[in-house]
Amino acid sequence: MNGLPVVLQTALLLAASNIFMTFAWYAHLKNLNDRPWWIAALASWGIALFEYLLQVPANRIGHQELDLGQLKILQEAITLTIFVPFAVLYMEQPLKLDYLWAGLCILGAVYFIFRGA
Repeated sequence: MNGLPVVLQTALLLAASNIFMTFAWYAHLKNLNDRPWWIAALASWGIALFEYLLQVPANRIGHQELDLGQLKILQEAITLTIFVPFAVLYMEQPLKLDYLWAGLCILGAVYFIFRGA
């Protein structure tokens, strides 16, 4: 991955990290809803370890060229990109027009945080 631009390395690692994060935060609602909350918490914690193993290097790599605000907004844009398919395909939630409006708001945030870069 060293041959890729820093921003692309960061985005790819954050996307992979976000997949783990989304499962850690929400999959227990579908898969462990009949178990005590602490079992779901332990399972989520185990999944979150893999998220952190990708997220920490992503932010360290990204911080070489991006400031803290840019890293955060990039992560938020990736979060929505990962969350919508997860909600619709995995959690079987209806696709909502609100996801589009939220995405447009985040695109605005991306524009404002990166416009001076």
